[in-house]
Amino acid sequence: MSTLLRTPDAIKSEVQNRYGRIADENLQVAVASSCCGPSNTSSCCSTDNSSSCGSPLYLGEDLTDLPEAAVASSLGCGNPQAIAALQPGEVVLDLGSGGGLDVLLAARQVGPTGFVYGVDMTDKMLELARTNAAKSGATNVEFRKGELESLPLADGTVDVIISNCVVNLSPEKDNALSEAYRVLKPGGRLAISDIVVDGDLSGFPVSEAQIRAGLSWAGCIAGALTSDQFTQLLDTAGFAEIDIAIQHRYNLGDFLGELPAELQSLEPAVVQELVGRFTSSAIRAKKAN
Repeated sequence: MSTLLRTPDAIKSEVQNRYGRIADENLQVAVASSCCGPSNTSSCCSTDNSSSCGSPLYLGEDLTDLPEAAVASSLGCGNPQAIAALQPGEVVLDLGSGGGLDVLLAARQVGPTGFVYGVDMTDKMLELARTNAAKSGATNVEFRKGELESLPLADGTVDVIISNCVVNLSPEKDNALSEAYRVLKPGGRLAISDIVVDGDLSGFPVSEAQIRAGLSWAGCIAGALTSDQFTQLLDTAGFAEIDIAIQHRYNLGDFLGELPAELQSLEPAVVQELVGRFTSSAIRAKKAN
């Protein structure tokens, strides 16, 4: 898809179509299987830890008693649970909550005195998340339909915002981060995982515009910000104590299937350098008291 055709509406449609299909597939799993439900402690949710995306990144979390469809539908690039330091009693918002994995994990950490909201714009993902929540027996969660650029929560509602490889999907990231700031309580914090470009995309035989035009937006790559851009948008939104830390630098094996033919035809060393500028990073920031 040409960059010129990637209007905000076109991008949202591309994202919804991809994740709607993924949700459909996992809804069939959710309906057909009770594996990993609250009364089943089998190891059916075990994962291949060699992957650089999805549930294998939750190495420190116990996934065995969560619904299989919640684990299988996880497509993130990090583990926000590991960076958010959630506390009992906190109110949490998960941006782009998908099948509900991060919401269910956060619900455990904040306990019965806390609460977790999940916001997603895809109806099928909301259906999947609600199904998974019911299977897990979670009562301190709620899933709402909405977009990152117009969150369905009141001002100063939540203590912590988490998300996993979702902000890069927004075509209007400035609005998304301003909305995140709005719904945080004074002193609240942002702790998200996302794909971030280390440095920039200059110095290659093809231009940055050509690189981004050939990449998949719904695949979380084309819309990735540079570290400087992310910092600037967070600062403009009002955030302080901004920290962006690289957790994983991607390699050719991670992204080969997402690269268009014109990029794959470059010299292997050039392609590796290009891919290596994309990172999975932890982004932290705070709202002043």
